Amino acid sequence: MKRKNYLICLLTAIILLPIGVQAKDKKKGKKNIPMTEIQTTGTQDRAIWVKLLWKISYPVIHNLAEGTLHQNMPIETRSGETAGYKDMTHLEAVGRTLAGVAPWLALPDDDTEEGKLRKQMREEVLKGLKNAVDPASPDLLNFTKHAQPIVDAAYLVHAFLRAPKALWEPLDEVTKERYIKSFQSLRDRTGAYNNWLLFTGLTESFLLGKGVQYDQFRIRVSKNKVKEWYVGDGWYSDGPSFSMDNYNAYVMHSMMVAMLENLLPKRWASQKELNEAMNRMIRHSEFCERMIAPDGTYPAFGRSVTYRTAAFQSLADVALRKKLPSHVSPAQVRCALTAVHRNMYEGNQNFDKDGWLVLGFNGHQPECADGYTSTGSLYMATLSFLPLGLPDGGQGRGGLGAGLLLRADRRRPHRRLPPRRQQRVCRGLRLHHHLHPKGRAGGGGDGAGRADPELNRNIPGAGRL
Repeated sequence: MKRKNYLICLLTAIILLPIGVQAKDKKKGKKNIPMTEIQTTGTQDRAIWVKLLWKISYPVIHNLAEGTLHQNMPIETRSGETAGYKDMTHLEAVGRTLAGVAPWLALPDDDTEEGKLRKQMREEVLKGLKNAVDPASPDLLNFTKHAQPIVDAAYLVHAFLRAPKALWEPLDEVTKERYIKSFQSLRDRTGAYNNWLLFTGLTESFLLGKGVQYDQFRIRVSKNKVKEWYVGDGWYSDGPSFSMDNYNAYVMHSMMVAMLENLLPKRWASQKELNEAMNRMIRHSEFCERMIAPDGTYPAFGRSVTYRTAAFQSLADVALRKKLPSHVSPAQVRCALTAVHRNMYEGNQNFDKDGWLVLGFNGHQPECADGYTSTGSLYMATLSFLPLGLPDGGQGRGGLGAGLLLRADRRRPHRRLPPRRQQRVCRGLRLHHHLHPKGRAGGGGDGAGRADPELNRNIPGAGRL
């Protein structure tokens, strides 16, 4: 009898609990937000992406076109010292920005508002690319001093590979020749024995593809060592020792695949090697998607967290190529990255008064920057916008997959979240960053679900974490 009474009381409490919670919320003035207020189409999300990519990249592109990049771009470092950085940060800004915007600029012109913006940016990019290697330009970029240009020449090469018809072929022959000589001039220096091998490999593979003199040894070392550094389940070791950071997204996967794609027609790589590298990037993209929480936040860990959303290049690259695993939908990725982008860039916490990116993860936090980081380094953030290279097919898809801001399992809708203060641990420093006052909701989280057995069969060591 006592057990029966207990069960009746428990059942009553369970039934009445939601009513009590609603009454409590009502007293506090809280309101349930209708789903209609947060549902968006792919076309609407695409407009947000275009707006935010423009906000990030246009100061770099416009000033390079006008010959005022060196004059107007601030140089911020963790220490406050700018000596040495002045020779490198501008090429960083240009190469990294263009690597992210290139797929979007590769789309054909049209009469839409987006098409007009894209045409304007492409024209300014081409003008700026000419200035960048013109000895008479005040914005002549440095390829000949220090080791850092090895890195950012490769990002510029990646832009040329992602949009050859939009960014390389329209250049005049004199400008093309200047770039080729600039890339060849990098051989009198070496860099770190880690992901830097891919920078030299990608650049030399580009020269090979253009039928000019290239360095066979740099290509072989790059390809073979990076293959050796694969540790399993979609992760490369960044050099002989594994580091838990985002360099698999910043560099390893996308540049390895791009290099092999460039080597394949010249028979310097096999289709099997390219397929293997592609499958590994696809697997890594699953981890990237799982790192995104339902509110669009994600963890900051390892070095170079100031590169912000470049942490999702693998995911963005796979989405651009339409090679997402079958259990990760394009809409799922779009919603997740839309939430990330809005959190990070819709407010002004990551920009100075003139629109330039500032050091930090989410906010002005120069203390979390690494010693090698300066203002130009931050423009790797554009790499999460690669799916804008997918054309807008209409029907509300925006080129990024149909669907509303719902979880992948379609059972639990997202809701706008109240403003919240979040804490992140960044290289041993306890940092506080705020979401935009209007907290955004988005897809993603752990929605990737189970591993794809078909994919894992193609990945040596898959399943070993």
